[in-house]
Amino acid sequence: MTRVQLCDAQPGLIVRHHAFENFPQGTTPHTTAPLDYLILGLSLLLKAFTTHAFDMAGAFVSPLLALLGGWFLWWWSRQMNFQYRWVMLSLYAISPILVHGTELGRPDHQSLSMLLVTIAICAEWSHREATGPPSARWGIVSGVAWGLAIWNSAYESLILFVLVIVLGKKSAPHSGAATAKSRRAEWLCFVLIIAIALLVERRIPSLSILHSDPIFKNWAGTIGELVHVSPPNPVWLHWCGYLLLVAPFLIWMSISARMDGAHRGRALPMYVLLIATYSLTIWQARWGYFFVLIFALALPVLLAPIKSPVAVWIAFVLSIFPILRDWDERLWPNETQLAARVERRNESAQLHELALDLRSPDVHPFLAPWWLSPSIAYWSGQPGVAGSSHESLNGIADSARFFLSDDLQKAREILQNHRVAWVCAYDADRVAQNSAAVLNQPLPLPPLCRVLDRTPGQAPHFLILSAQSAAFKLYRVTDGR
Repeated sequence: MTRVQLCDAQPGLIVRHHAFENFPQGTTPHTTAPLDYLILGLSLLLKAFTTHAFDMAGAFVSPLLALLGGWFLWWWSRQMNFQYRWVMLSLYAISPILVHGTELGRPDHQSLSMLLVTIAICAEWSHREATGPPSARWGIVSGVAWGLAIWNSAYESLILFVLVIVLGKKSAPHSGAATAKSRRAEWLCFVLIIAIALLVERRIPSLSILHSDPIFKNWAGTIGELVHVSPPNPVWLHWCGYLLLVAPFLIWMSISARMDGAHRGRALPMYVLLIATYSLTIWQARWGYFFVLIFALALPVLLAPIKSPVAVWIAFVLSIFPILRDWDERLWPNETQLAARVERRNESAQLHELALDLRSPDVHPFLAPWWLSPSIAYWSGQPGVAGSSHESLNGIADSARFFLSDDLQKAREILQNHRVAWVCAYDADRVAQNSAAVLNQPLPLPPLCRVLDRTPGQAPHFLILSAQSAAFKLYRVTDGR
């Protein structure tokens, strides 16, 4: 959202450097222009209806992309004449992980990637399902969608694209001049989009998420989307329902059914993609978005051998009980969950008020826990030492060292090295636990974060309490000796 603000202030700007995180070095981000200008364009449309157009655009962009994806799947599955297309659409609509990836108030590039990958896979599928000479139309759609998806995020999209291309070489149902012509149109569109992306962004996407840096490994262990998801984990059933348990049997039935060989060849890529994304999700939970998406797309083919619609719908309704239980907990939380939700909402409001105190036409950098830094930077317009991306690891590590420090001289050096003007203190237990996990070191007694949070009167002489709320305390950094 800070990127969108920069683009609005300077129309046509391509944000290639983040000065607002990992200050003063900044970062070379993995985020790209498509989502920036999508949110900016939506905010321009909303300016006629609200004075908070930026916030509204950021809040609603992902749900709108989800609705667009749902409409496309409805139209595409109707064109494909799937018998059980409503099973696919139902799972797409209710799977908690797909909703999380496109939920209200989450302006993340993941939602745009999900839409573009959906369109790309469906277009590729339609291209291969053509009973006659393949039309160049679906090839063009596939090439454009894959190009935009990789431009938006050259990680999941790029790996899925490579998988689809490799599988396509193994199971192409057509050959000849018509196929070659349609493929040329597809590749031309794809290469054109990638060329435009390189010209616009002027940088090669970083795959630093695959690096083996110790700090990165420690930090990644605190990120839900980067943790491993073991096969016995019940979250799989919360995402897909009990149908996931019989998916191997359905795949075997579908492949073994007495269909013509061409149909088996066209269905096989979806099964391989399903198995590949399942394996990748075991490695990193962030792949779960694409696994469940592909699982939903594959359901009409997986269920096709079952000739009784009544049996299919009874089985599907019974299978979604884990999903419904998950939604029951979300929509009607118990007292503990409701209290935690209210606390988070109140803390967000308090953080917003505190960040407004930092606003200034001059640059006054702040140091705060890394997961709070993006919000403070957006609301205050000031740069932070930490950030929420893996490119900000140096700032994240230094902020953790500051909050865990029991040596005031070292803590002061960190502030001086980053030219910090403000320090934001938060819940000492959570900050200390997370900082110790990032640095993989034991907690000192007492860490500085505990002093700043619980006994501000004993804060170091170079930190002056400036403002506070129930959850946060804001300190001004001075040069006092």
